[in-house]
Amino acid sequence: MDYQPLIDAAFEQAQIGFDEGGVPVGAALFSASGQLLGKGRNRRVQDNDPSVHGETAAFRDAGRQTNYRDTIMVTTLAPCWYCSGLIRQFNIGTVIVGESTNFSGHLDWLRDAGVKVIELNDTRCIKLMAKFILAHPDIWNEDIGELCCDKTNCCDNPNC
Repeated sequence: MDYQPLIDAAFEQAQIGFDEGGVPVGAALFSASGQLLGKGRNRRVQDNDPSVHGETAAFRDAGRQTNYRDTIMVTTLAPCWYCSGLIRQFNIGTVIVGESTNFSGHLDWLRDAGVKVIELNDTRCIKLMAKFILAHPDIWNEDIGELCCDKTNCCDNPNC
């Protein structure tokens, strides 16, 4: 299967999220044949809702499926615990990851559960997320559940 159109759909969502001022993680859920079922982006900032990650938004947009084993979750960034849990809960069979450079996520945990994980190391995904993290370390750390220091009480976190 050609993964380029799949990651393109997710990246488009990430770019929209970035342009809206949100965390640029885009995702899309596809059937085994490559039919788009749903797409979404992280909208935690835009919607003031901590549960709207890219993968959960794509999952919700796809609506109910009778079986997820043959579906493909495409995401621009390695999934966090929350989204990895969604993937495991519904037995999504394949995850295509745009990048795991800026955030390694929990890919080994997914692999251990039998999920096929394909890492693309897409330079567009890497650059967009790095640009966001540099500009908004506080929002990024909030998104991944890390405490970030303020300017008067600095910590050892390199993203602060």
